[in-house]
Amino acid sequence: MSVVSVKVPATTANLGPGFDCLGVALKVYNVVKITKAKRAPDGMIGAAGKAFFKAARKAAFGFACEISGDVPRSRGMGSSVTVRLGVLHGLNRLAGSPLSAERIFEICSELEGHPDNAAPAAFGGFTIARMGLPVQRYKVSEKLGFALLIPNFEMETAAARRVLPAKVSLHDAVVSAGNASAIAGAFASKDYEKLAGCFDDRLHQPYREKLIPFLSKVTEAGRKAGALGGWLSGSGSTIACVTLGSAERVGRAMMAASGLREAKIITTQADNTGVRISVRS
Repeated sequence: MSVVSVKVPATTANLGPGFDCLGVALKVYNVVKITKAKRAPDGMIGAAGKAFFKAARKAAFGFACEISGDVPRSRGMGSSVTVRLGVLHGLNRLAGSPLSAERIFEICSELEGHPDNAAPAAFGGFTIARMGLPVQRYKVSEKLGFALLIPNFEMETAAARRVLPAKVSLHDAVVSAGNASAIAGAFASKDYEKLAGCFDDRLHQPYREKLIPFLSKVTEAGRKAGALGGWLSGSGSTIACVTLGSAERVGRAMMAASGLREAKIITTQADNTGVRISVRS
């Protein structure tokens, strides 16, 4: 019996002002193994399976799913995307590859409700994603390091979205649009020093700080330790900083500023490959 293993990178999305649009794939992974079975799973895994068979116009078959890896659940690092992409790509390979990687990304984005995590996880690198439009992707230099403060509590995306306002001021929208544009320009040109001062956001982080009150202290501590800036990764609870210096030094400063007794620091780099698939008979 064939076993399809799909290795999917974690992501850090939004990057502050790039709400639901910007993301970076990271060298932290989950592996999803898919095999044919008598029955299909329930829940998120089953829903991804149904979406695949509907899009592929293939007769549904039962399958089993095994998930392992280092991407923490409900921490703003795209754990649900790793599972959904893993299931979709695994079933696609078992069904004879009727769908392209681009179509699988579209299905994953539809299931997620937004493409900011799905795009970098699918294709790697820094991505600019908009629903229904082609992804813009740029490789990220190994010179950039990422420090991630991962608290010991989960943050459900739905709960993090409930605190957001229905409207923001024109001034706040302009600030966020300008900063998101500057981030995109810095990654596209690889002129990473221009990322400094670009992560101020007025769309979601000021409101989500009610749920993660140490957010500003942690990003400011990271900046003082040499980071170009920091942001709430996805909807949290992870906080990310990016640096051209020592990611370990930045991470230690973030941990000290958090005041958390139980938290974890991961230092890593960007993943420029995205989904990787292997098949074992």
